[in-house]
Amino acid sequence: MDGRPAGDRPAGGRPGDVRRVHPRSTPSPADTSASPRGRSVSTVERPAPLVARTELPSTSGSGPVVGQRPGRVGRFVRRYGWRAYAVPLLTIATIVTLVDLALTSPGVPADSLGAAPTSEAARVTPPAGEAAPISPAEGDAAPSEAPATVGVESYVERGAGTLSVVDGSSAVYGTGPLQRFIVEVEDGIGVEGAPFAQAVEATLGDPRSWGSGGRMSFQRVGAAEAAAGQFEFKVSLVSPGSMETYCPGVGTGGYTSCRYGDRAVINLARWATAVPDYEGDVATYRLYVVNHEVGHALGNGHEECPGAGQLAPVMQQQTLGLDGCRKNAWPYP
Repeated sequence: MDGRPAGDRPAGGRPGDVRRVHPRSTPSPADTSASPRGRSVSTVERPAPLVARTELPSTSGSGPVVGQRPGRVGRFVRRYGWRAYAVPLLTIATIVTLVDLALTSPGVPADSLGAAPTSEAARVTPPAGEAAPISPAEGDAAPSEAPATVGVESYVERGAGTLSVVDGSSAVYGTGPLQRFIVEVEDGIGVEGAPFAQAVEATLGDPRSWGSGGRMSFQRVGAAEAAAGQFEFKVSLVSPGSMETYCPGVGTGGYTSCRYGDRAVINLARWATAVPDYEGDVATYRLYVVNHEVGHALGNGHEECPGAGQLAPVMQQQTLGLDGCRKNAWPYP
């Protein structure tokens, strides 16, 4: 015995012979063994080592490189499958539908999409030579049918459409922050400017008006200040036929007065005849209409009748009715 298993000895061979193994046969667990008698060690040739195959990328781009990690898009697609394609498509379809609805919605012009909303004052055409006011116009909308008035005075239905500043200035009425104003009268209406200006001065200078208790003071200024823009608001007497020129978009119907920009516009027809609920008291109505429209120019909005039998707030739309209240011409009666 030479100390090797029988299967390791070459059959019929001489010691030291090399035994060649077919590449497909399984090699011996041990490819060398020491001979106890010092004989040469038999050698077994082993097959070439296995090498991992590396696939090159397909020339068509249809297959990935083996061993290369997929990118973010690939991982996203592998994780979510068909939903990875459905979500973007649904998003695009939704955007297209919304745009189509916006373009075809009635009353919404296509060129207004994405534009900032504008007020009524910005959409209407201001009087010639004047900029549109920043704040929207305010006024009493005309009734569907103008009521009959009491004690009708004659007035011009439509003047020349141009305004002239009543020149001159007044003393300062009251105390507090000064509010300078100019007075304008439409040309061609047969009303003298000076008496109208004096009536406005007397109204705003009364302690029951907006300057009550030192809240503010008033001063009328003339043509030079008007040209230089050195005033806070205007009080303008305008014929019914020119109301839409100086109160564009308000819808006075030639019946009511209004405030447009820095101008308190007094309707000549109301100045001459008042309204039915004042029952011919034209003098009191004149005080009311000046205080009401100047109140708008000072930033005050409309108010409601507080209750039957109570004094109407001066910012109530008394031209359209008293609603159970009693007539009142003053902010602080």
